[in-house]
Amino acid sequence: MAAPRHSSPSSSFGSSRGSLPKSFSSPEPASSPLAALATLLRRSRRARLIALIAPALLIIGIFMLLPIGLMAYVSLLERGVNGGVQWGVHTVDAYVAFLFEENLLGELAINPDYLQIFARSFTLSFVTTAACLAIGFPAAFYMALQPAKYRNLLIFLVTIPFWTNLLVRNYAWILLLRSNGLVNESLMGLGLIDEPVTLLYTNFAIALGLVYTFLPFMVLPIYASLEKLDLRLVEAAFDLGANKRRAFQRVIVPLALPGIAAGCILVFVPSLGAFITPELLGGSKSMMIGNLIQSQFGAARNWPLGAALAFALLSIVLLAMTLYLMRFRRPPGTG
Repeated sequence: MAAPRHSSPSSSFGSSRGSLPKSFSSPEPASSPLAALATLLRRSRRARLIALIAPALLIIGIFMLLPIGLMAYVSLLERGVNGGVQWGVHTVDAYVAFLFEENLLGELAINPDYLQIFARSFTLSFVTTAACLAIGFPAAFYMALQPAKYRNLLIFLVTIPFWTNLLVRNYAWILLLRSNGLVNESLMGLGLIDEPVTLLYTNFAIALGLVYTFLPFMVLPIYASLEKLDLRLVEAAFDLGANKRRAFQRVIVPLALPGIAAGCILVFVPSLGAFITPELLGGSKSMMIGNLIQSQFGAARNWPLGAALAFALLSIVLLAMTLYLMRFRRPPGTG
């Protein structure tokens, strides 16, 4: 009688595993939005670039474009009875008030007050930029010609003013420029003047404070351009018969032009909207655009006019920078 056949446990386990239902087999990777996004990023270079710049675009949209849009919308609203705005009531009165005012007869007449403040602001900004360029270019050129071991020390000295708060630095200028300050006392002690000269609360004090504040922003970009200057080009200019002035104009300045342009923009734009320095050193008689906008949002509580002034300033600056960059980017010799 044949003995019954017994299957081994391993064979029975293998057969049972092979006969498992499909639902108990190893699961396939589930398709999810994150997995699809990862696959898209691996396959598409454009998608990777968009993913890289998306955080920056989000930050710019939230913290720059959204406030600008809100400012433009507020400038088109009507001023509230007790200040602020009347939401939903649209008007262009704020832009009209920028150029005109209503006289006693109810007619519109040109109001030069705001235009004078804008003109003063642009004039002081141009003077500040020119003074920073006149002082900063020689300083940057001197720094670039020094041995490498001294350059870091000179950069360190240029950035020392940033260690102190801007408000404290402007109060220091008040102590220097007031009637019994160090400047007047020194001039009187030397016998150059008989009585104190009015220096504080003038356009001169504002320009001096702005130059002191923004001078490092002119020096550092120019130094970054001049640091890479190949002095063999200057030697070649001398070998070709150029004198010092000719070599400076035709070799050094063109190579430093990108740094000069960057420094002028970094000085002109912030000085145009400066607030603390004109407020402390200029007073109410030398108001600039930043002080005018602050007064409209503060004491005057005229939000639409303040927003219109800010938007007008932004538009003028963007237009000027666009025209300047278009002119600067033209190839040499094209006019």
